[in-house]
Amino acid sequence: MSEPISPHLLPDSAVVRDGRLSVGGLDVVDLAAEYGTPLFVYDEQQLRDRCHEAVAAFGDGVAYATKAFLCGAMAGLAAEEGMHLDVATGGELHVALHAGVPAHRLVLHGNNKSIAELRIALEAGVGRVVVDSFEEIDRIELLVAEGFGAPSVLIRVNPGIDAHTHEYLQTGRADSKFGFGIASGAASAAVDRVRRSPAMDLVGIHTHVGSQVFEAGFFGLVIDELAPFVVPLDLPEFSIGGGLGVAYVEGESAPTITEWAAEVREAVAVAGIRSRVTAEPGRAIVAAAAVTLYSVGVIKELPGVRTYLAVDGGMSDNPRPVLYGSGYEAFLPRETDAERPWQVRIVGKHCESGDVIVSNASVPGDTAVGDVLATPVTGAYGHSMGSNYNMVLRPAVLFVTGGETRLVVRRETHEDLVRRDVL
Repeated sequence: MSEPISPHLLPDSAVVRDGRLSVGGLDVVDLAAEYGTPLFVYDEQQLRDRCHEAVAAFGDGVAYATKAFLCGAMAGLAAEEGMHLDVATGGELHVALHAGVPAHRLVLHGNNKSIAELRIALEAGVGRVVVDSFEEIDRIELLVAEGFGAPSVLIRVNPGIDAHTHEYLQTGRADSKFGFGIASGAASAAVDRVRRSPAMDLVGIHTHVGSQVFEAGFFGLVIDELAPFVVPLDLPEFSIGGGLGVAYVEGESAPTITEWAAEVREAVAVAGIRSRVTAEPGRAIVAAAAVTLYSVGVIKELPGVRTYLAVDGGMSDNPRPVLYGSGYEAFLPRETDAERPWQVRIVGKHCESGDVIVSNASVPGDTAVGDVLATPVTGAYGHSMGSNYNMVLRPAVLFVTGGETRLVVRRETHEDLVRRDVL
C-alpha cells in the first residue's frame, strides 16, 4: 500500500492544505506542539452529528455505549444531543452522574453488578437496569426490601448466534458470560421470575451479539431468531444493543447508523415485534471522530528483517492491536496527501515485544525522528482501555471545533502516578 491515506478514514472536518492536516479548523501538527504527544484529538462536531444521527434513526431511548469512550465532557455532550447513556460499572455510572446526566437517562449494564453498584444505581434512580443473572435478581430484591424503589428492567437474552467478528468480541453465542440463554430455558425462567417479583418492573428484552459487525443484514438474522421468544411477551421495549462496525483500514466499509437502524426496524416489523426499538451504539459514535498524534522517537532498521518505528505511546493508549490483532493506518499530518511507500512496524515504548500499534504500516519515505505521526479512527477503546503500564503517563484528550480547542482530559503527571500510594 503506497497511496496517501484515504479521506474517508479521517474525521469529518479534516481539511488538507499544502499537505498539512487540519481538524476542526486547527492544524494538528501545531496542536501536537502545543499540547504534547501522545494526544487524542476529537472532532467535536462529528461527535455531535453522530449522536444526532442516532437519535434521529432510533428515537428517544437510544443510548450511547460509554465503554467506547467516556469522560465528563463526552457524557455531557451525548446527553446534550438527546442520547441516553449506557453505563456498565459503578465507575461509569459515577462519571455520568458527575457530568450532570440525569439518572433517569442512564441504562445500567454489567454481567456481575455488585450489591454496592446496584445500591448506588437504585438510590440515584437510574432509568433502566439490564438484568444479566439470577444472582442479580436476588440482589435487586434484597435492595428493594431495604426500601429502595423497584427499578424498570430489561432482561438480557443470549440468542446463541455467532457474529462474524473476533472471538473476544462475540457476546451473543451460547458460550458467553453475558445474558440468559434462550435454548437452555434460562431466558424464559428469568422472565417468569421477574414478572412474579414485586421488586422489578419488566419493560423489555435486550440482546447484544458482538462488536465490529459490518453487515447490517446480520442484525436482521438475529431479530428473526429472537422473534419467537420476543413476540409472545409483548413487552414495551426491545433493544438490539450495539456492535455496528466501523472502517479502520483501507478497503473496509461499514453501514451508517441510519442504514443500520433502517435494517433493524424493517426486520422488527417483518418479525411482528411491536415493541419500541432501541439500540446502544458506541464505537459508531466516536471511533472515526479522533486521531491519535505521536512523536517518532527511534527508527531501527534490521537489514533483511524489517524496520521498527517507535513512538512515544503504545499499548497503553491503544491496546486493541495487542488484544484483537486490530489493524490501523498511519500517516504524517505534515504531508497528509503524500504517498506511503515505506513499510515499517510501528511500536510503542513499553517493555513488551507485542507492544505494536500498526504491524505492517505504510508511511512516507521521508519519515524521520521527531516527526508527528498520526493514526486515524482511534476514538473508541483507546482512552477507555488505556493503562499506566511501565508507568507511562496517559495522554491528554482534546476536543476541537470551529477553530477552537477544549482540553477535556489533561495529561497525567508523574505526581498522579503516586497519588494513591500509601507509604
